[in-house]
Amino acid sequence: MVSLIPRAPCFASFLKPTAHASPCSLRLPAMSSSATGPVASAAAEASRPRKMPVLLFDIMDTVVLDPFYHHIPAFFQMSMKELLESKHPTAWSEFEMGLIDESELARKFFNDGRPFDLEGLKKCMVKAYEYIDGVEDILCSLKKNNYEVHAFTNYPVWYQLIEEKLKLSNYLSWTFCSCHIGKRKPSTDFYLGAVDHLNIDPGNCIFIDDRMVNVEAALSVGMAGLHFKNAEVLKNELCALGVELAPLVLQGETEVQ
Repeated sequence: MVSLIPRAPCFASFLKPTAHASPCSLRLPAMSSSATGPVASAAAEASRPRKMPVLLFDIMDTVVLDPFYHHIPAFFQMSMKELLESKHPTAWSEFEMGLIDESELARKFFNDGRPFDLEGLKKCMVKAYEYIDGVEDILCSLKKNNYEVHAFTNYPVWYQLIEEKLKLSNYLSWTFCSCHIGKRKPSTDFYLGAVDHLNIDPGNCIFIDDRMVNVEAALSVGMAGLHFKNAEVLKNELCALGVELAPLVLQGETEVQ
């Protein structure tokens, strides 16, 4: 299945600030010439025009391996089929939207109300969380080239467990998590709320997700959308859209300009 982009994307606008996000709106108050150190650096950073496009990354099975399909059934000593048949049909999605807390999740997780080791489940998930091969390098390159990158994910407050282990905040902001927003992909309200919060046009966003239904929702509101397959394909597709990916420098090597 090929990755999709909008039929008429505004890629030219990637190269300049939008009317919604002018350079002036991103400046700090003028600093005196005596300002030095971190304060001066922050002022200089804020004075630069906002770089486009803004990138929105799904997290599970796009940036981080999702333990749901293998590790969680093994934890419960079930097949995936058995797990799907025995778990509550909406408890997890309610947890993802912040409608219930983890104690309520523990009570509702199984249809028959059976108890289970919640802390053990969380430890199992933390052990399984790993970057998908090559994706951390892409995130590092995007950061090096000063792109604005946000998580756009259906996940409960346990995203904090991912952060504690993998430190995704080195590369992106956990801006759009369903547990705080109260909406889940592929609801178009989630996407429209994101561009409203970012104060940019949808055409200045690139959305990346491993599920095509979520990509199609992004396309429907005017975003560019990429269906994630692997890091190498993603890198090529981002470059095809004009995204600059800074070369990585290994320890002891000198970057070639």
